[in-house]
Amino acid sequence: MLILAIDTSTKSASIALLKNTQILYEITVYLGVNHSLVILPELHNLCSISNVDIGKIDLFVCTIGPGSFTGLRVGASTIKGLALAVGRPIVGVSTLDALACNLAGSEMYVCPMLDARKDQVYTALYRTEPENIFEKKESERITHVKDFLQYIDDKTIFVGDGALRYAKLIADALPGKSYFAYHAHQHVRAAIVGLLGREKYHKGDILNPITFTPRYLRSSEAEIKLSR
Repeated sequence: MLILAIDTSTKSASIALLKNTQILYEITVYLGVNHSLVILPELHNLCSISNVDIGKIDLFVCTIGPGSFTGLRVGASTIKGLALAVGRPIVGVSTLDALACNLAGSEMYVCPMLDARKDQVYTALYRTEPENIFEKKESERITHVKDFLQYIDDKTIFVGDGALRYAKLIADALPGKSYFAYHAHQHVRAAIVGLLGREKYHKGDILNPITFTPRYLRSSEAEIKLSR
Protein backbone atom coordinates (compact mmCIF):
# COMPACT_ATOMS: atom_id res chain seq x y z
CA MET A 1 0.00 0.00 0.00
CA LEU A 2 1.35 3.42 -1.00
CA ILE A 3 0.41 6.17 1.45
CA LEU A 4 0.72 9.92 0.94
CA ALA A 5 0.57 11.90 4.18
CA ILE A 6 0.72 15.63 4.85
CA ASP A 7 0.64 17.91 7.87
CA THR A 8 -0.05 21.63 7.71
CA SER A 9 -1.56 22.09 11.17
CA THR A 10 1.27 24.13 12.72
CA LYS A 11 4.00 26.53 11.58
CA SER A 12 5.87 23.66 9.94
CA ALA A 13 4.66 21.77 6.88
CA SER A 14 5.49 18.13 6.26
CA ILE A 15 4.86 15.62 3.49
CA ALA A 16 5.73 11.94 3.31
CA LEU A 17 5.38 8.88 1.12
CA LEU A 18 5.22 5.43 2.70
CA LYS A 19 4.99 1.89 1.38
CA ASN A 20 3.07 0.16 4.16
CA THR A 21 5.25 0.96 7.21
CA GLN A 22 8.40 1.81 5.25
CA ILE A 23 9.15 5.53 4.91
CA LEU A 24 10.21 6.19 1.32
CA TYR A 25 10.30 9.99 1.37
CA GLU A 26 9.77 12.66 4.00
CA ILE A 27 10.47 16.36 4.24
CA THR A 28 9.53 18.97 6.82
CA VAL A 29 9.69 22.67 5.98
CA TYR A 30 9.82 25.40 8.62
CA LEU A 31 10.05 28.65 6.68
CA GLY A 32 7.09 30.56 8.09
CA VAL A 33 5.45 30.95 4.67
CA ASN A 34 1.91 30.04 3.66
CA HIS A 35 1.68 26.26 3.48
CA SER A 36 -0.04 26.47 0.11
CA LEU A 37 3.28 27.75 -1.27
CA VAL A 38 5.10 24.70 0.10
CA ILE A 39 2.90 21.62 -0.18
CA LEU A 40 2.26 21.52 -3.93
CA PRO A 41 5.90 22.14 -4.96
CA GLU A 42 7.06 19.53 -2.43
CA LEU A 43 4.42 17.12 -3.70
CA HIS A 44 5.84 17.58 -7.19
CA ASN A 45 9.36 16.89 -5.85
CA LEU A 46 8.13 13.79 -4.03
CA CYS A 47 6.54 12.34 -7.15
CA SER A 48 9.56 13.20 -9.29
CA ILE A 49 12.22 11.81 -6.97
CA SER A 50 10.30 8.67 -6.00
CA ASN A 51 8.99 8.12 -9.53
CA VAL A 52 5.47 7.65 -8.16
CA ASP A 53 2.44 9.07 -9.92
CA ILE A 54 -0.44 10.36 -7.77
CA GLY A 55 -2.67 7.81 -9.46
CA LYS A 56 -0.64 5.05 -7.79
CA ILE A 57 -1.36 6.29 -4.27
CA ASP A 58 -3.66 3.91 -2.35
CA LEU A 59 -4.38 6.04 0.71
CA PHE A 60 -4.29 9.75 1.50
CA VAL A 61 -3.79 10.92 5.09
CA CYS A 62 -3.75 14.37 6.70
CA THR A 63 -3.89 15.89 10.15
CA ILE A 64 -7.38 17.18 10.93
CA GLY A 65 -6.66 19.27 14.01
CA PRO A 66 -6.39 20.85 16.32
CA GLY A 67 -4.04 23.52 15.06
CA SER A 68 -3.88 26.55 12.79
CA PHE A 69 -7.27 27.19 11.17
CA THR A 70 -5.69 28.33 7.91
CA GLY A 71 -3.11 25.56 7.88
CA LEU A 72 -5.68 22.85 8.52
CA ARG A 73 -7.83 24.13 5.66
CA VAL A 74 -4.85 24.00 3.30
CA GLY A 75 -4.13 20.39 4.24
CA ALA A 76 -7.76 19.28 4.07
CA SER A 77 -8.43 20.92 0.71
CA THR A 78 -5.21 19.53 -0.78
CA ILE A 79 -5.92 15.98 0.34
CA LYS A 80 -9.56 16.21 -0.75
CA GLY A 81 -8.58 17.36 -4.22
CA LEU A 82 -5.97 14.64 -4.68
CA ALA A 83 -8.11 11.81 -3.31
CA LEU A 84 -11.20 12.77 -5.28
CA ALA A 85 -9.16 13.07 -8.48
CA VAL A 86 -7.97 9.46 -8.26
CA GLY A 87 -10.84 7.94 -6.29
CA ARG A 88 -8.88 6.85 -3.22
CA PRO A 89 -9.83 6.92 0.49
CA ILE A 90 -8.87 9.59 3.04
CA VAL A 91 -8.00 9.11 6.70
CA GLY A 92 -7.70 11.92 9.22
CA VAL A 93 -5.24 11.90 12.13
CA SER A 94 -5.24 14.01 15.28
CA THR A 95 -2.42 16.55 15.32
CA LEU A 96 -1.88 15.87 19.02
CA ASP A 97 -1.72 12.10 18.45
CA ALA A 98 0.92 12.58 15.76
CA LEU A 99 3.00 14.98 17.87
CA ALA A 100 2.82 12.76 20.95
CA CYS A 101 3.92 9.76 18.90
CA ASN A 102 7.32 11.42 18.44
CA LEU A 103 7.88 10.22 22.01
CA ALA A 104 5.98 6.92 22.01
CA GLY A 105 7.82 4.36 24.11
CA SER A 106 8.85 6.90 26.74
CA GLU A 107 8.53 5.68 30.32
CA MET A 108 7.05 9.05 31.26
CA TYR A 109 3.69 10.55 30.45
CA VAL A 110 3.73 12.52 27.20
CA CYS A 111 1.95 15.87 26.97
CA PRO A 112 1.80 17.56 23.55
CA MET A 113 0.88 21.24 23.66
CA LEU A 114 0.11 23.44 20.67
CA ASP A 115 -0.09 27.19 21.12
CA ALA A 116 -3.73 28.23 20.69
CA ARG A 117 -3.03 31.90 21.44
CA LYS A 118 -5.00 33.92 24.00
CA ASP A 119 -2.90 32.23 26.73
CA GLN A 120 -4.36 28.84 25.82
CA VAL A 121 -3.08 25.55 24.39
CA TYR A 122 -4.49 22.55 22.59
CA THR A 123 -3.42 19.56 24.62
CA ALA A 124 -3.98 15.98 25.79
CA LEU A 125 -2.04 13.42 27.85
CA TYR A 126 -0.61 10.05 26.78
CA ARG A 127 1.18 7.08 28.31
CA THR A 128 2.90 3.99 26.93
CA GLU A 129 1.22 1.02 28.59
CA PRO A 130 2.38 -2.63 28.79
CA GLU A 131 2.81 -4.37 25.44
CA ASN A 132 3.91 -0.99 24.03
CA ILE A 133 0.36 0.33 23.66
CA PHE A 134 0.31 4.13 23.44
CA GLU A 135 -2.90 5.36 25.07
CA LYS A 136 -4.56 8.74 25.55
CA LYS A 137 -5.13 9.35 29.26
CA GLU A 138 -6.68 12.82 29.09
CA SER A 139 -8.87 13.82 26.16
CA GLU A 140 -8.05 16.59 23.69
CA ARG A 141 -9.13 20.07 24.70
CA ILE A 142 -8.34 23.75 24.50
CA THR A 143 -7.46 25.09 27.92
CA HIS A 144 -5.22 27.33 29.98
CA VAL A 145 -1.95 25.63 30.83
CA LYS A 146 -2.38 25.95 34.60
CA ASP A 147 -5.83 24.38 34.43
CA PHE A 148 -4.51 21.31 32.61
CA LEU A 149 -1.43 20.82 34.78
CA GLN A 150 -3.65 19.91 37.74
CA TYR A 151 -4.29 16.55 36.02
CA ILE A 152 -0.57 15.74 36.01
CA ASP A 153 1.07 14.28 39.10
CA ASP A 154 3.90 12.18 37.66
CA LYS A 155 6.99 12.70 35.52
CA THR A 156 5.91 14.06 32.15
CA ILE A 157 7.72 15.04 28.98
CA PHE A 158 6.22 18.03 27.18
CA VAL A 159 6.42 18.60 23.44
CA GLY A 160 5.18 21.20 20.94
CA ASP A 161 5.31 24.95 20.46
CA GLY A 162 2.83 25.48 23.30
CA ALA A 163 5.09 23.58 25.68
CA LEU A 164 8.07 25.69 24.61
CA ARG A 165 6.15 28.93 25.00
CA TYR A 166 4.99 28.09 28.52
CA ALA A 167 8.07 26.12 29.59
CA LYS A 168 8.79 28.27 32.66
CA LEU A 169 5.20 28.11 33.87
CA ILE A 170 5.21 24.31 33.44
CA ALA A 171 8.58 23.87 35.17
CA ASP A 172 7.49 26.05 38.11
CA ALA A 173 4.21 24.15 38.49
CA LEU A 174 5.81 20.70 38.26
CA PRO A 175 9.28 20.93 39.85
CA GLY A 176 11.24 17.75 39.29
CA LYS A 177 8.45 16.25 37.20
CA SER A 178 8.54 18.25 33.96
CA TYR A 179 10.85 17.49 31.06
CA PHE A 180 10.95 18.88 27.54
CA ALA A 181 11.48 17.03 24.28
CA TYR A 182 14.62 17.48 22.23
CA HIS A 183 14.17 20.18 19.58
CA ALA A 184 14.16 17.67 16.71
CA HIS A 185 10.99 16.12 18.17
CA GLN A 186 9.07 19.38 18.46
CA HIS A 187 7.38 19.23 15.04
CA VAL A 188 4.69 16.99 13.59
CA ARG A 189 6.16 14.48 11.13
CA ALA A 190 4.12 13.48 8.09
CA ALA A 191 5.64 9.99 8.23
CA ILE A 192 4.09 9.44 11.66
CA VAL A 193 0.81 10.87 10.35
CA GLY A 194 0.98 8.26 7.59
CA LEU A 195 1.69 5.40 10.00
CA LEU A 196 -1.19 6.39 12.26
CA GLY A 197 -3.42 6.81 9.23
CA ARG A 198 -2.58 3.31 8.04
CA GLU A 199 -3.64 1.89 11.41
CA LYS A 200 -6.94 3.78 11.28
CA TYR A 201 -7.57 2.68 7.70
CA HIS A 202 -7.24 -0.98 8.67
CA LYS A 203 -9.78 -0.36 11.45
CA GLY A 204 -12.22 1.05 8.89
CA ASP A 205 -11.92 4.64 10.16
CA ILE A 206 -12.24 6.46 6.83
CA LEU A 207 -13.43 10.02 6.18
CA ASN A 208 -16.10 11.11 3.75
CA PRO A 209 -14.05 12.95 1.10
CA ILE A 210 -16.89 15.39 0.40
CA THR A 211 -18.13 16.35 3.84
CA PHE A 212 -15.21 16.04 6.27
CA THR A 213 -13.88 19.20 7.88
CA PRO A 214 -10.97 19.84 10.26
CA ARG A 215 -11.56 19.59 14.01
CA TYR A 216 -10.72 23.00 15.41
CA LEU A 217 -11.81 22.57 19.08
CA ARG A 218 -12.96 26.19 19.13
CA SER A 219 -14.77 28.70 16.93
CA SER A 220 -12.85 30.92 14.53
CA GLU A 221 -12.59 34.67 15.11
CA ALA A 222 -15.10 35.24 12.29
CA GLU A 223 -17.60 32.83 13.87
CA ILE A 224 -17.18 34.49 17.27
CA LYS A 225 -17.85 37.93 15.77
CA LEU A 226 -20.95 36.68 13.94
CA SER A 227 -22.37 35.22 17.15
CA ARG A 228 -22.16 38.54 18.99
